[in-house]
Amino acid sequence: METKKKLNFSTKTIVATGLGAAVFLVLFLFVKVPSPVPETNLQIAYGISSFFAALFGPVAGFLIAFVGHALSDFISYGSPWWSWVIASGVSGLVTGFAYWKVAGPVEEGKFGGKEILSFVIWVVIANVAAWVVVAPVLDIVMYSEPVNKVFIQGAMACALDIVVSLVIGIILLKAYSATKTSAGSLSKDE
Repeated sequence: METKKKLNFSTKTIVATGLGAAVFLVLFLFVKVPSPVPETNLQIAYGISSFFAALFGPVAGFLIAFVGHALSDFISYGSPWWSWVIASGVSGLVTGFAYWKVAGPVEEGKFGGKEILSFVIWVVIANVAAWVVVAPVLDIVMYSEPVNKVFIQGAMACALDIVVSLVIGIILLKAYSATKTSAGSLSKDE
């Protein structure tokens, strides 16, 4: 049985978006591992945005990554690097399309092969779009950055963020689904 879930802008979604952006911000500021490519880090925060995006949809995913990244840049550098902030938002937005295949089953206590596959597909599409297309192109257009540099950075960010989003996202989705009661698992004793 296919579980379709309608996108819902409930109080729960709004609170989750705020919480997700706050957690993203803190992780983005303080939990990062430098990569061999300058100015490109492994960021645990993308695992959080992918988790929330899969549970609450594309708008929440976009806002969590966009706001969290923008605030982090503002705090760290005094001004956001908009090309990458927008790319972060795109990664959350596109990962959020997994919502329609993942959120319903997860809320019913199921996160198996079909849901994981859907999540993996959307995470890969999201990160390729964000880091191989959006970030480098906007770096060139907005900041006149060197072409070779931005595509190398984008490729590294793409690879790192796919790994982080999948590992952390799958662990969190699996753990969260385990806290839910499967539909029909409780029966009335006679």
